[in-house]
Amino acid sequence: MRHEILLNFTPLETRVAVVEQGLLQEIRIERAIHPSLVGNIYLGKVARVLPGMQACFVDIGLDRCAFLQAKDMRTSDAGRNKLIQKHVTEGQDLLVQVIKDPLGSKGARLTAEVSLAARHLVLMPFASHVGISQRIEDDQIRKYLKSIATNALLSQALDCGVIVRTAVDGHTVADFEDDLVYLKRVWDSIRAEQKIAKSPALVFKELPLTYRLVRDQIRSDTERVWIDSLETFTELSQFVSKFMPDLAHLIHHYRGTKPIFDMYKIEEEIEKALSCRVDLKSGGYLVIDQTEAMTTIDVNTGRFVGANTLEATVLRTNLEAAVAVGRQLRLRNLGGIVAIDFIEMEDEEHQRRVLRMLERSTEDDQVKTKISGLNELGLVILTRKRSRECLSGLLQEPCPQCRGTGQIKTAETVCYEIFRAVMRGFREYSVETTTVIAAPPVIDRLIDEESDALADLETFIHRPIRLQADSTFSQDRYEVVVS
Repeated sequence: MRHEILLNFTPLETRVAVVEQGLLQEIRIERAIHPSLVGNIYLGKVARVLPGMQACFVDIGLDRCAFLQAKDMRTSDAGRNKLIQKHVTEGQDLLVQVIKDPLGSKGARLTAEVSLAARHLVLMPFASHVGISQRIEDDQIRKYLKSIATNALLSQALDCGVIVRTAVDGHTVADFEDDLVYLKRVWDSIRAEQKIAKSPALVFKELPLTYRLVRDQIRSDTERVWIDSLETFTELSQFVSKFMPDLAHLIHHYRGTKPIFDMYKIEEEIEKALSCRVDLKSGGYLVIDQTEAMTTIDVNTGRFVGANTLEATVLRTNLEAAVAVGRQLRLRNLGGIVAIDFIEMEDEEHQRRVLRMLERSTEDDQVKTKISGLNELGLVILTRKRSRECLSGLLQEPCPQCRGTGQIKTAETVCYEIFRAVMRGFREYSVETTTVIAAPPVIDRLIDEESDALADLETFIHRPIRLQADSTFSQDRYEVVVS
């Protein structure tokens, strides 16, 4: 599979696109004024303990306190299963790491189980076990990697835990030892900073997005990394040559006259990813509805009528939709609960094929995803870890007209509300004149379709009703002024 990474850099924002077989699969955007905090380590101060929620708020120097749950306390603590009030007290200093950026009105999520990532390994200073990424499924490879990781820990005389990352199949003890030397140096620096820092304080800042993409996104089948900024290309090349020399040949400077995202049609794909409708090649389509509580995805056959039986048409549409859903999860960075309503299938084998296709389509997703089978309502429910803002949340904001609902009242509905408001004013006050101020479409309807009803109302209250159009009013806003 042709795998490329494109980096578009400006002083205001950095955008990273992951392209497979010429098709955009993932987009990461980090803006200079809103950098991601995930991975940062702070010396925080416990601001408030919440026994009822088994959590606490921790001041790490942000506008809002961050949130730490009891389950995210250190696994090495002897009292891991004790109540949160047994772990921490208000005013206590605590070393914590951000695992989820602040989203909306919610503060950042924290863990006290600090970890540090390198190319091959993740160091867990407060743990003592060797773990292997769940994505490495072969038992023999898992045993081999665990063995060489254990040997690397012994050779470096480190009393801590590590996780072997997915991308390291076939690497050697020397590769792991190099990582451990670097990670130990970073951890020693953090501990030294912790001793002199006054909470709340940042004691370790995660690598910038440009460096993280090399560490986390490059795979065995990555063909090249294109960078459109000469300065960024030079800096990244130096970083890779020093810490990951085996990857240096993948880093290229893009010199084309056409913007790199235009060359690969990335801008066009981003615009599509902001739409609620996703068209399938067969003629079917998905409807994706994102809310704060959950995301729903509805699968429709659309204009695809198939060539054989109804069952074959449904199966083909659902299989194509399963592939598309996997891509949209990554592209839009959908998190939390996602409910997928596939077209109803009676054949159990067809159901299994669609589920297997959905599982395969999420295999390359670095974000943890859990998929349930079809429930009794015919829905597939999956959960995907939410650690950063989704694409629409980053690039869009609620519409001031509909206030984020996607719907506004019809002009007809507003007219009837106005009639009721006029009647209330007539009954409650001694009215001489009545003026209605509303949006032009509403005033137009009062003059046209509702003119007879308006005339009847004027007759009933024995007063004329003046109409005034205001283009600054949203369609569902109006004022009835009586005097």
